Amino acid sequence: MRLIWPGVVCWLTRTTLSTGQGDSPFGRAEVPVNVVGRVGEALDNRCARPDMCVVFTPVRAIRRFTVRTVLPEQLVALDELAQNLRWSWHAPTRELFESIDPELWADVRGDPVALLAALGSDRLAALAASDEFTGRVHALSDDLHHYLRDPQWYQGRPTASGGELPRAIAYFSPEFGITSVLPQYSGGLGILAGDHLKSASDMGVPIVGVGLLYGAGYFRQSLTRDAWQVETYPLLDPDGLPLAVLREEDGTPAVISLDLPGGRTLHAHVWVAAVGRVPLLLLDSNVQENDEAARKVTDRLYGGGGEHRLQQELLLGVGGVRALRAWSRLTGAPEPEVYHTNEGHAGFLGVERIRELVGSGLSVGEAHEAVRAATVFTTHTPVPAGIDRFPKDLVSAYFGGDNMMDGVPLESVLALGSEDYDGGDPTVFNMAVMGLRLGGRANGVSLLHGQVSREMFEGLWPGFDAREVPITSVTNGVHSPTWVAPRLAAVEAERMGLDQLTAPEASSGWLDASNVSDAELWALRGEMRGELVAEARRRVRKSWRERGASPAELGWVDDVLSPDVLTIGFARRVPTYKRLTLMLRDQDRLKALLLHPERPVQLIVAGKSHPADDSGKRLIQQLVRFADDPEVRHRIVFLPNYDIGMAQSLYPGCDVWLNNPLRPLEASGTSGMKSALNGGLNLSIEDGWWAEWYDDENGWGIPTADGVEDADRRDDLEAAALYDLVESQVAPAFYDRSADGVPGRWLEMVRHTLATLGPKVQATRMVSEYVHGLYAPAAEAGRTLLADGFAAAKDLAGWKAHVRSSWSQVRVDHVESAGIGEAVQVGDRLTVRAYVSLGDLSPDDVAVQVVHGRVTEADVIEEFAAEQLAFTESYEAGRHAFGGEVDLDTSGPFGYTVRIVPKHPHLTSVAELGLVANA
Repeated sequence: MRLIWPGVVCWLTRTTLSTGQGDSPFGRAEVPVNVVGRVGEALDNRCARPDMCVVFTPVRAIRRFTVRTVLPEQLVALDELAQNLRWSWHAPTRELFESIDPELWADVRGDPVALLAALGSDRLAALAASDEFTGRVHALSDDLHHYLRDPQWYQGRPTASGGELPRAIAYFSPEFGITSVLPQYSGGLGILAGDHLKSASDMGVPIVGVGLLYGAGYFRQSLTRDAWQVETYPLLDPDGLPLAVLREEDGTPAVISLDLPGGRTLHAHVWVAAVGRVPLLLLDSNVQENDEAARKVTDRLYGGGGEHRLQQELLLGVGGVRALRAWSRLTGAPEPEVYHTNEGHAGFLGVERIRELVGSGLSVGEAHEAVRAATVFTTHTPVPAGIDRFPKDLVSAYFGGDNMMDGVPLESVLALGSEDYDGGDPTVFNMAVMGLRLGGRANGVSLLHGQVSREMFEGLWPGFDAREVPITSVTNGVHSPTWVAPRLAAVEAERMGLDQLTAPEASSGWLDASNVSDAELWALRGEMRGELVAEARRRVRKSWRERGASPAELGWVDDVLSPDVLTIGFARRVPTYKRLTLMLRDQDRLKALLLHPERPVQLIVAGKSHPADDSGKRLIQQLVRFADDPEVRHRIVFLPNYDIGMAQSLYPGCDVWLNNPLRPLEASGTSGMKSALNGGLNLSIEDGWWAEWYDDENGWGIPTADGVEDADRRDDLEAAALYDLVESQVAPAFYDRSADGVPGRWLEMVRHTLATLGPKVQATRMVSEYVHGLYAPAAEAGRTLLADGFAAAKDLAGWKAHVRSSWSQVRVDHVESAGIGEAVQVGDRLTVRAYVSLGDLSPDDVAVQVVHGRVTEADVIEEFAAEQLAFTESYEAGRHAFGGEVDLDTSGPFGYTVRIVPKHPHLTSVAELGLVANA
């Protein structure tokens, strides 16, 4: 008889329960049978004879904890090496742990904490007795200590104005992808946050990360026999992770508390992960002080909606600020001078900081200015649907009535996230809108995304051209020590002196074949491809076993993929706009590419769909069903449970990285960057970062059918363009070999990619841009508004209130021009004089500008510049005159207009108040 319990398929023998190899097609392992089951039930349709099935629930512990190994004195440093996550990107430290027991290291999936916990006393004693091993331990311990304390890129570096860089920067994110051992991420947002922290650590940037510790992290993905995605949520034991709880001086855990509606309180402990030099604070609500509902607030990443999501974001934002205060109090770390909100999820941090300042005597308006000056907001979404929006009534329940924050009225909180602009919904609270209103500086994550964001949010700045919306761009980057294959990194270091932590210029050494010959480079790429094929076969076999296949059915897996075939990778989350199944638009043509007799192609695909996104799950099902076809399953595979561990084998082994989103809906995308750092070529729609850095030599740009409104027609056209590129350019370049079997043209493109694209995609470049372009100006602005008892903040808040109340009286009355004749020539000077009414405002409160540039036939100024006119004269009734000259230095159709905007030395942009009076 066969027995089934959650997640396990078994067969009943006489006195034992069998799984593993034997009389069951699913394998056999024997345990005593002492359970009572229900006959006639089955799980996941895996029981062929329901009348012979038994379902039972195993005995479960009421509490779980990890018992840590006591290390011999000679090996105590191993614990520090395991607890600091630098090992996740420091190859020598990983190699040390692997050398302890390679088989066990593989079993624990490269987790040093789990490895040490699994070692027996005999093995520990043997290691402690080895002078060679203890010498390696001490050397790596010394190296870590130098890494943690020695000055790096940031130390001693001044701002552009010669001032001091921020003493500390708080970086808030709902997810962090540091390592698969700490599964607190779902996709690109978390991986980007993890790479940001790692690079900040390498550069010595004094960042403190703030996030949540999810009890189950993101889900584990598997497939049913019918190719439907199934989610499971393995519970995490914080004591078994590289974490330490933040404790008070008496040894008790520090507790962060938030008031909830109905007189309830949400408590959280703070776990600290050491990401090199960077502490990462993770708040955990699964504590005894909470009621059952409150304990579930941090149960899983993106696992709930509505109120559950709001509670998570309150804990992240409000609780995160309180955790920072506890961290500084208990460790002596400096208070952050800059607060960086990675997407809108943590936006409530600004409300908590306003509450703090109101408590010290500021008004809400004054506190808002002080908070805003030192806050940076990064938006990652190019579509309104990607933004968290909550019903205003729900937000009111958490910030109104008995739950109102001290000194911060409910209407002040609601105003921050109100969609009170044309096209907005007055019933919702928008987290991105709050982020922009609380962020004195804001950015998108690629040049194109910055443009899209300015257009998407221009309603917040009415009267201004979208190009003047105060959202800049910092293009994402990736942390090369995490993503570059160790064997490739070793070659770069040995042959070119390429330091991955600072690697910009030295990568140009790839252009010199005397450093690494074509034959060597081709052999290296082949080795990495072969390793990926072996790993893919292992994962395919495991996936099919989980789907219910028997070993007898899986002989074909040994021939899945080939180390000699052009390998294209595609791995990412599976929202509709990323178009997982674009490659399937013409299945006959795709099969022809996969099975081409001389130039075959193989595809490795991975990705997770959000648990609530059935449309995404159907896309996965469609792809997997195609890949299950015996005719092509040796050329295309879908690998479930895409995570950092899988990605680190995918990127080095793929020859081409495919990305085909619906332009312009890819904010940045970084997977193709990681492939490029490993010598992969990109085949991508020109969207996100690729639109910025594609140069015809580092890969291929897939033509887009912009303007085609029929979605199916557009997909057909772009899929056909994809097939054409693979057939006529990509595959021929890969298979066109010289007499010695080397594809010369292909390797020219690989070298060009490594040399020219490699430096650009580095997260070190990204972090330095944040430091100089956003963090330093925010710190200086924050210090200015903080000085002398917040005198500047008080002045700015009062001035803004005065300007807003008086702006209805501001207008351009009349404009005169002179200085040009009927035949205007380059070099002429246009004289402009504007007469304006300012009401109660003075000429010092405004800038009167002439806006000029090239115009279209409809008199729209396409490319414009704004020059301030000088105040010349005042008249009665608040009327004034301003004048100036404009040099006409370019030919072609020219136009100009005059406008009035607020002016104050502490404004970050002329559009900051969203006030303008146009002629």
